[in-house]
Amino acid sequence: MMKLINATTRAGLGALKKLNRRAEPETSTRETVAAVLADIRARGDVAVIEYTRQFDRAELSPASLGVPAAALAAAWKKLPAATKRVLQASHRNVAAFARAGLRKSWSRRNEQGARVGEIYQGFDRVGLYVPGGTAPLVSTAIMTVTLAKMAGCREIVVTTPCGSDGSVNSSLLAALHLAGATEVWRIGGIQAIGALAYGTQSIRPVAKIFGPGNKFVIEAKRQVFGLVAVDQLPGPSEVMVLADESGNPAWIAADLVAQAEHGHGSQAVLVTPSRELADAVAREVAVQLKSLSRQESLAHALKTGGFIVLAADMAQAITIANDYASEHLSLIVKDSRAVVRQITTAGAIFIGNHSPVAVGDYLAGPSHTLPTGGAGKSFAGLTVDQFQRRTSVVQLDAAAIRKSAPLVKVLSDLEGLDAHGRSAMIRLE
Repeated sequence: MMKLINATTRAGLGALKKLNRRAEPETSTRETVAAVLADIRARGDVAVIEYTRQFDRAELSPASLGVPAAALAAAWKKLPAATKRVLQASHRNVAAFARAGLRKSWSRRNEQGARVGEIYQGFDRVGLYVPGGTAPLVSTAIMTVTLAKMAGCREIVVTTPCGSDGSVNSSLLAALHLAGATEVWRIGGIQAIGALAYGTQSIRPVAKIFGPGNKFVIEAKRQVFGLVAVDQLPGPSEVMVLADESGNPAWIAADLVAQAEHGHGSQAVLVTPSRELADAVAREVAVQLKSLSRQESLAHALKTGGFIVLAADMAQAITIANDYASEHLSLIVKDSRAVVRQITTAGAIFIGNHSPVAVGDYLAGPSHTLPTGGAGKSFAGLTVDQFQRRTSVVQLDAAAIRKSAPLVKVLSDLEGLDAHGRSAMIRLE
């Protein structure tokens, strides 16, 4: 079911090059998104409602686009106590991790005596996209909205697709209530990103857009970048397991299958120098599929995006992992301390047999919104400081300008911008 790539052969090395992908939109996707965004910008609510009818088969009106705050509170109230406790545990971990990562404002004096520093403030109004197509991503609600709340964002605007009857999953609404969403709109897809970026008659525009989505959502974020800020372009989920003979085949297989559960476009890859482990994991994947509820979609995802890569040795395996730049890297090797220092591109690293990626997806603390499609070579995962605006501050007194102005004059003369130098020197006259 999973394709075997033998990286010790010339053919295998050729196959690896195809495995190392760069996320770029197809022409048809780019054109579709551009047309829908232009329509949203021109017609606002009317276009949003038409595209929601077309793509989600839901009949909405301007009055029904939003989910009332009372509905969020009611969803939380109706949630079973045991489920509440689990969501609260996840929320506490994510909040504590975010609190530790907050950027702090600071100030100091430079060599000439000027007071310089940085001010960090939460964005006033942010937009968060929470997918809800094949599964209501309750975890994404917690791992994005919580960060916005911890950063001090005053208005946290969530868009999420509704069902054909216009409803939004009750558990998702409960999670949004717990995490601190201030507005929820029952729209998804390109139209949601357009509404957040341009604004409509009902939805005011935001300063920055966050969240994962399908290829149309990601392309929409790419196209509105500049008008608004965006966090990153996270697409279909990925996991790479880098393991030696110390890996537990059943546990590794379970991690691979779990990521394939995200469906179309997902990738699940095992890289190992152990042929025995490779064969054992392949057998385990086939066995475990038989007991899972989404057998058909899992089998398809693993057939198209499942790979077992046989490396010559651990050094080659590490090179393969860095070239691939996986969203999630499960590192199961005897000398993990030495190997983890050599990993330079992973979105998140899970170390050891007892660290399933699913714990990172739901509970551990770091956000599970991570770079995909090879973007880990240049992007990091979602962190709380991405919800903070940074502003630099400069203040000089008479003594500081006396020391600074002559230096500014020299530098401005080098660039032929004498008005710059004059603006500093005039303060000494």
